[in-house]
Amino acid sequence: MPGHLGDLTRYLPVELVDAVLEEYRVTERRRRLLPSRVGVYFVLALSLFSWLGYHRVWDKLTVGLVVRPTVRPTVRPSEKALRCLRRRLGAAPLKALFEVVAGPLAQPSTPGVRYRRWRTVAFDGCSAIKVPDCERNRAWLGKVQARLGWAGYPMLRLMTLCETGTRGLLGAEFGPTSEYETKYARRLLPLVNAGMLVLADRGFDADDFLADVAATGAQMVIRVTARRRPAILAVLPDGSYLTRLGKLKLRVIDATITMTTDTGEEICEQYRIATTLLDPQRDPAEVLVQLYHERWEVESAYYALRHTLQDGFVLRSQDRPGLEQEIWGQLIVYQLLRTAMVDAVESRPGLDPDRASFTVALESARDHVVLAHTHASRARYEELDGPIASAVLNGLLPRRRLRTSVRSVKAGRTRYPTQPAATRPRQSRTINRLTVALRPAPTTAPPASDRQADQRKAATGIRAMGAGNRNRVFHLMAANPERAWRPREVAIALDIHNLASFATQMTQWAAEGILKKIAYGTYTLADSWKQTS
Repeated sequence: MPGHLGDLTRYLPVELVDAVLEEYRVTERRRRLLPSRVGVYFVLALSLFSWLGYHRVWDKLTVGLVVRPTVRPTVRPSEKALRCLRRRLGAAPLKALFEVVAGPLAQPSTPGVRYRRWRTVAFDGCSAIKVPDCERNRAWLGKVQARLGWAGYPMLRLMTLCETGTRGLLGAEFGPTSEYETKYARRLLPLVNAGMLVLADRGFDADDFLADVAATGAQMVIRVTARRRPAILAVLPDGSYLTRLGKLKLRVIDATITMTTDTGEEICEQYRIATTLLDPQRDPAEVLVQLYHERWEVESAYYALRHTLQDGFVLRSQDRPGLEQEIWGQLIVYQLLRTAMVDAVESRPGLDPDRASFTVALESARDHVVLAHTHASRARYEELDGPIASAVLNGLLPRRRLRTSVRSVKAGRTRYPTQPAATRPRQSRTINRLTVALRPAPTTAPPASDRQADQRKAATGIRAMGAGNRNRVFHLMAANPERAWRPREVAIALDIHNLASFATQMTQWAAEGILKKIAYGTYTLADSWKQTS
């Protein structure tokens, strides 16, 4: 029976597979032609050959097996038998196997995996995984509303916690795209610890999620949306400033990144980054802005998973258990390939994992599934350098070069092409020079034109609860921290006309911990912020 996965069997031995199957009680109770162990490796082989049918994948697994002349050749099972094998196996053993192989892959000395004493990890989601458009899948995932109607296929959202240096996965969750990314990310927070530094983009800047990440003891460098105007509680010497988002004290860095391409074009982008690293001397703002760029490693991980491993194909399964089993199988194969790549680069001290090619590792794994000799020859899989590691070292990529291009969904066959709103070039350009300039903290009091605009909005009843008032109120009360203020007094001092809305704002700031309510309708500056002021 084809109970192997070529050279990848060294990272997923049959003893481990048998132990998991025994734990979940899915081992066969009688002698079968298709044991459960074969089902596990068959599901993983489906991930390696995503464009082939069941029979062709089975042939890939069995073509290289050496059969003695006195032994009856392996019988080719029917497609129905293989489907029943998958159904009997279920998704739980595959999920358990992924949890075993998932985790940090690099040693502390491996280049590009740490910042100071913290291992850098990143959250991100992928919503481009297509599943067959059938009734059972639509009942679970629903249909996706596209720009010109309904999308052709239901979509599945995958959320992972990724080690940025090696792009190995620490954990994964998936489900309907109707759920927010932060909901899936919260399920992965038990994997985060105090030895990690979390990187994330603007989709994870919600106050409650930031507080949950900080509760794990990990540090964070997260980009926040430009629409947020945090209160400026203290300006630091490097131009960054302290603020409070919810009940969490953070440091905000406003930076302008200027890229000069090989064609002489200059591209400027604005970044606002929030971090729990509050000391500007230990952690300079320029260094943290450049560190945030490592978050793109998780985007490369999704590219390898979605476009290289899956090859852009729609998944096979027609129901939820089958989809879950298929996704866990693909994640296992992805993690095994990353493990082999890290083993290869760590055999040469100082070699960056970025130079290991995922495509080379994948093609080598496919070749050695087909060319695999008898599984009883275990010595081949116990060598220090396996065929995949040798192929990776022989096909190292050049050192990474800085590049930039527009981020857009490539739909070449659409009849309605649209020009991207971004200022980046459509074609990839090499960056010859990259400069990071810190912007000074915004002024505490808005100019007169802004105040007049706020007054006009208040008169029409559409004034937003922005952070401009919060900055002004904080600095007014910080001038005399022991004084008690009523909303009417503060509104008169700051020329605020909508008293009812402003009183609601002060109640909210008291809930956030910036103000302290000492009596009915009476506030003072919170004790924790008197020293900061």
